[in-house]
Amino acid sequence: MKWYADRPARLARQVIADLFAVGWVGLWVWVALGARDFVLSLRAPGDRMVSAGAGIRDAFTDAASKAREVPVVGDDLASALGRGTSAGDSLAGAGSAQISVVQDTALWLAVALVAVPVLFLLITWLPLRLRFALRAGAAVKLRDKPELLALRALATLPTRTLTQFDGDPAAAWRTGDVDVIEDLARRHLASLGVRRDGGHSPGSGGASGSSA
Repeated sequence: MKWYADRPARLARQVIADLFAVGWVGLWVWVALGARDFVLSLRAPGDRMVSAGAGIRDAFTDAASKAREVPVVGDDLASALGRGTSAGDSLAGAGSAQISVVQDTALWLAVALVAVPVLFLLITWLPLRLRFALRAGAAVKLRDKPELLALRALATLPTRTLTQFDGDPAAAWRTGDVDVIEDLARRHLASLGVRRDGGHSPGSGGASGSSA
C-alpha cells in the first residue's frame, strides 16, 4: 500500500487530514480525562461516609469490648453496643457503594467520550485513507505497464478529460499509440496523486505537464 501521494498538493492535504485526525483523537482523550477527573471528584461524600462508618464501628467495638467488663450487665450492654458497630458497617458499606458507582460512571463516561469520536473517524477518515492507499499502491505496481494504466484511465477518467485528446484515445490505445498511452497512464496516476516515473516516450514530457 502507498499511504501518501507524490503530488505536493495532495500530499499536503493528506498530511493535514492525518494531523487533524490525530489532534481530534487527542482533544477527545483530553476531554475524557477531564470529565473522568470531575466525576471522580464526586466520590468525596462516599469517602467521608466510609471514614465516618469506620469511625463509628471502631468506637462501638471498643465500647462493647469495655462493656463486657461491667459486672452482671456487661454482656447485655456489649450486645446493645454491638448494634452500633453494625450501623457503622452499614454506613461504610453505603459509602463504598457510592464510590463504586462514581468510579464506574467516570470510567464509562471517559470510554464513551473517546469511543464516539474514534468511531466517527473509523467511518469517515479511515475508509478514505485506506481506499487511497490500496488504489495508489496497486497503481505503483503498474508503473512499468503503461498499457494497463491507460486502459484504466479510459474507464475512470472524466469524459471532459478524455475529450481533450486529439482524436479518439480509445482507438489510439487499441492501435498502440505510444504517446497517447503514456499520456493516459500519466493522467491516471496523477488522478491518484502518483507520479509517472521512468517514462521514455517522445510525448512523455508534454503528458507530464498536462497531468500535474
